[in-house]
Amino acid sequence: SESKDDAGDDDDNDNDDRPQPLPTPLQIAGTHTHSSYTQTRSVLRQSILERYEQAITNSNIHSISELTPLLGMLDLADKGVGLYLRYSQSELNKHMNLSKESEVEDQQRELDGQMQAQAFGSEERISRAEQRRRDEAREALGKRVTVCTKLAKIYNAAVTHLRHHLPMVTYALGVADGDAALVQLVHLEVEKRAVQLIRDYAQDRQLGEYESRAERVAQMIEDRYVNGMGVEELLQGAAGIGDAYGPLQMMGLGSAEVNPDAARALLEQNDCGFHAEVGRLIDVDAMMDEAALLLQHTESYERFVRHGCDEVNKARKLRLEQKREEERRKKLEEEARRARGAQSTMFSGDDDERKDGDGAEPDYKPIEILPPHTQLNEIVSEVGGHYSVLERCLLLASMQRAFLTASFPDDRNYTPLATLSATEARTPQSSGYRALQTSVVEECLYAAQRSTLRAFATGHVGTASAAANFCTDSLGRVLLSVLTRRAELGIDTLKPGEGLLPGQGGMGAAALAAVRDTALRGVGRAKESAIYDEAAEKALVQQRITIGVARACANLNDMEVAIDYTRRLMDKFMSETQNYPRGHETEQLRMCIKGLDTVIESFRTNSDRTVNVLIEILAPRIRSIVNEAVGQESAVASGATSFLVGGTATTTRATARMNYELDDAAYELTQVSEGYMTKLCSSLDELVEPLRMHLAPRLADALFLGILGAASRRLESSIKRSKFTALGAISLDSDVRYLVNYAKGHIDSPELSSNVALYSACNPLARMVQISLLMNVDDLEDVFDLIASSKRKGNWDIKLDDVKALLSLRAEFEGRKVNELLQVEDK
Repeated sequence: SESKDDAGDDDDNDNDDRPQPLPTPLQIAGTHTHSSYTQTRSVLRQSILERYEQAITNSNIHSISELTPLLGMLDLADKGVGLYLRYSQSELNKHMNLSKESEVEDQQRELDGQMQAQAFGSEERISRAEQRRRDEAREALGKRVTVCTKLAKIYNAAVTHLRHHLPMVTYALGVADGDAALVQLVHLEVEKRAVQLIRDYAQDRQLGEYESRAERVAQMIEDRYVNGMGVEELLQGAAGIGDAYGPLQMMGLGSAEVNPDAARALLEQNDCGFHAEVGRLIDVDAMMDEAALLLQHTESYERFVRHGCDEVNKARKLRLEQKREEERRKKLEEEARRARGAQSTMFSGDDDERKDGDGAEPDYKPIEILPPHTQLNEIVSEVGGHYSVLERCLLLASMQRAFLTASFPDDRNYTPLATLSATEARTPQSSGYRALQTSVVEECLYAAQRSTLRAFATGHVGTASAAANFCTDSLGRVLLSVLTRRAELGIDTLKPGEGLLPGQGGMGAAALAAVRDTALRGVGRAKESAIYDEAAEKALVQQRITIGVARACANLNDMEVAIDYTRRLMDKFMSETQNYPRGHETEQLRMCIKGLDTVIESFRTNSDRTVNVLIEILAPRIRSIVNEAVGQESAVASGATSFLVGGTATTTRATARMNYELDDAAYELTQVSEGYMTKLCSSLDELVEPLRMHLAPRLADALFLGILGAASRRLESSIKRSKFTALGAISLDSDVRYLVNYAKGHIDSPELSSNVALYSACNPLARMVQISLLMNVDDLEDVFDLIASSKRKGNWDIKLDDVKALLSLRAEFEGRKVNELLQVEDK
C-alpha cells in the first residue's frame, strides 16, 4: 500500500508539471472592468457622432479632419460614410455653381449684340463716352465665358475635392467602402452637369448639321483631285484671269498677267463650296480649337477619375491583405498560447499555416466603381465623331487652298530645296545646287501636322486615331495625285523640241515663246528708249528659260520633299503617343500612324516613275545625240578636230564618227584628236546639266543614270555594227573608260562612288565595260577565263550568242574558230 501511495503522489506531481492555459485578457480584467469599458465606449461613440454631425452641418473642415479618423476606431465608419458624402455633395454644389458664369455670359452676349448692331449701321447713335463705357464694361467682364470655361470649373472642382479628401476617406472610411462611394458621388455630380453642357454646346453649334455639310464638301474636294482633273480645272479657271493661261504661265512664263483681286475671287469660287457650306477657314479653325479644348478637358478629367478608381482598388487590396495577415497572426498566437509547445514547433506550424492559408484564400478581384462606358463617355464620343469629320474637311480645304495658291506665278511659291543638308559642302557643280521646291508640300504638310496634333492634344484615343487615318488618307491620295499631275505638267514643259529644252533643230517651242514674249517687251522698251541693248535682251531670254526649267524641276522635287517631310511627320506623331496611357487602344493609334510608311513608299514610287517618264521623253533626243556623235546622221552631225601640222595648230572641220578599224597611223591620229566620245559627253552635258542643277540630288542621279543607260544602249547597238582591230579594241577600252569617268564625275551620291555600285545601278554601262573587256582579249582561249572570273564577281550578263557576234567583229579572229571554240563552251 505504501508503494501505491508513492505512485499516486508521483502522478499528482506529474499533473502539476503540465502547462496550464493562460487566462484571457477578459478574465484578467474582470467583469466590472469590462462593463465600465463598454459603457465608456458607448458614451464616447455617441459624443463623437454628435460632434461629427455638427461639423458636417457647419462644414467645419478642421473638425471633420480631426474626427473622421476616429470613426473607424469606434466602428462608426458606416454612419460616417453617409455624413461625409452629404458634406461632399454640399461642397461640390457650392464649387460647381455656374450662376456667376451664366450672368457674365449674358452680359457679354448683350454687349456683343450692341456692338453688332452698331457695326451693321443701327439707327442708335452713341456718344464717345457711351462707347468708352461699353469698352470698360467689356474689359471688366474679363475673359470670355465659354463652354470650356464652365467645364474647366466643374472638372477642377471635382479633381480638387478628390485630391484633398479621397486619401483621408480611404484611410478612415475605406472599411465601409467610403472611398468608392466618394468617387461615385463626385463623378455623378460632374456627369449631371457636364453632359448637359456638352449636349447644349453640340446643339448650339449645330455640329450634326455641320458634319453632314462638311462631309459632303470633303467628298467633293477629294473627288476633284483624286478621281477628276483638279489641276486642269484650276488652269481652265485661271484662263479667265490671263490670256492662254497654262503650265508655262503657271511657272511665270508667257504673257499672261494675273490680277490679285481676280485671283482671290477665283480661290473662293473654286473651293468646292467650303466657304458657302462650312464657313471661312479661320472661323472653322477657331471652332476646331474650341472643340479640341472641350475634348481635352473632358479626357483629362476622365483619366484622373479612372486613376482614382485604380488607387481605390489598390487600397482595398492592401486592406484585405493586412486583414488576412492580422487574422493569421492572431490564429497562430492563439494556438501557441494553448499548446505552449517548443519554439521550433511554433515556427513549423507558422510555415504550414501560411502555406495552407495562401492556397485556400481567393485572389482579390477589383470592384467596378464606375461603369466602363458612362454617359460622359458617350457624349464625348459623339462630339469626337463630329470633330473628326470637321477636321478632315478643314484639312482638305487647307490643302486645296495650297493647290490654288501654287497655280499662280509668284516668286513666293518657290524656295530653295529644304531637303539639302545645310552642313553638307556643296559646290556649283553639285547635283541640286540650284534646286527649288514649291509651296504645295510645305503648306499641305503643315496643315496635316496642325490638324493631327490638335486631335492628339485632345487625349481621346478614338479621335486621335481617326485624325491619323484622315491624315494618311489625305496625303496618300489627294496630295499624291496632285503632286503626280503637277510633275507630269512640269515634264511636258521640258520636252526637247516642244518645251524648254533644245531639240535636234535648236531651241524648243516653249523657249521660243518666251523669246517672242521677251522680244515684244524689248520692242516696247526700245520704242520708249533710244538705246536698245540686244545682248541684255538675250541674257534676259536665257534667264527666263532657266527660271522655267528650275520651276518645272521644282514640281518633280516636291515628291522628294514630301518623302522627307512625311517621314518627319510620322516621327513627330510617334513621339506624341508617349503621352498616352499604355493599352490596346494606344497600340491601335500607333498602327494608324505607321500607315504613313505606305504613303512614303507611294511618294517614292511615283517619284521614280516620273523620272522614268522624263527619261522616256528625253530618249529620242539622246538617240539623236548618240547618232550625231558616232556619225550615223552625217547630214546633221559635224565636229571640229585639231591637228598639229609643222608645229602649228590647224583646225579642220571633219565628221566625228565611231571607227575602231584602225591601223597604226589611224590609231596615232585618235590619240591627238577629239574623238566621238568627247563630243558625245559634251552634248549630253548640254542636255543634262540644266536638269541636274535644278533637280533634287537623288532625282538628278536617277535621271543621269537613265540618260547614261539610254546612251550606252545606243552605243552598244552602234558597236555591234562596227569592225575592230587590236588597236581599235584598245581605243574602245579608252573610250569606255572615258565614259565611266564621265559618269562618276556626274554622280553625287557617295553610295555610287565605286565602279561596282555604278555598274549595278546602270546595267547598260556595265555591258559596255564587259564588251570592252571581251574585245580586248589577246587570244580566244582567254575568253573562258574572262567569262568565268567575271561571273564569279557577278559582273557578266552577256549571252553566248552576243559573245560570238562580238568576237566575230575582231579582224584577227576567224568566225569559224570563234564558233568552234564557243560551241565547246556551250556543250
